[in-house]
Amino acid sequence: MKVGIIGSGEVGQRLGDGFIELGHEVKIGTRDPQKLEAWVEKHSNNRKASSGSFAEAAEFGEDIIAIATLWTGTQSAIEMAGGPASFAGKVVIDVTNPLDYSSTPPRLAVGHTDSAGETVQRLLPDAKVVKAFNTVGNPLMLHPDFPGGRPTMFVCGNDDGAKKTVCDIAFSLGWETVDVGGIEGARLLEPLAMLWIVHYFRTNNGNHAFKLLRK
Repeated sequence: MKVGIIGSGEVGQRLGDGFIELGHEVKIGTRDPQKLEAWVEKHSNNRKASSGSFAEAAEFGEDIIAIATLWTGTQSAIEMAGGPASFAGKVVIDVTNPLDYSSTPPRLAVGHTDSAGETVQRLLPDAKVVKAFNTVGNPLMLHPDFPGGRPTMFVCGNDDGAKKTVCDIAFSLGWETVDVGGIEGARLLEPLAMLWIVHYFRTNNGNHAFKLLRK
């Protein structure tokens, strides 16, 4: 598959590593091309990594586009990527969390009756938005190794086929998956991310993930 990633921070680069590991081609979109020189060079042996503008990454992502931006820059990044037409018909993985960094730890800027996931779906009405990979820190996104087995990646979205695609990717990267329903489920997953973040700030350690236990 060809995957475009909107956002060149640690999360976007880590997801790019995972997609390349699974054999996919990845282009990360960025405002600063020099920021990704080391990441592209790291994958130079297989020639599956490249960087470009947000618009170039969105065009490249024929199969999947992941949005991994800071929340404050998400809408502008989507606009710079070409707007809704550039995402139409594609699986869009929304990795964002709507964080307000005016305090420490940060707080949710959107919640209860709305969510970042629903906002992204409204901005991209013809895309198949799936909320995923937002409830864990980027070091554990690929092959998390815990004594209790695979942790749980919760996903939500309105398109069942898109969710299956994302669940298959997550499983290949070491997760079990739980589908919590339509994109309004992001109202639950984003506060769950806040629980992960608060525990990180209290312990100064990001070596934790969630698991749904069944009897």
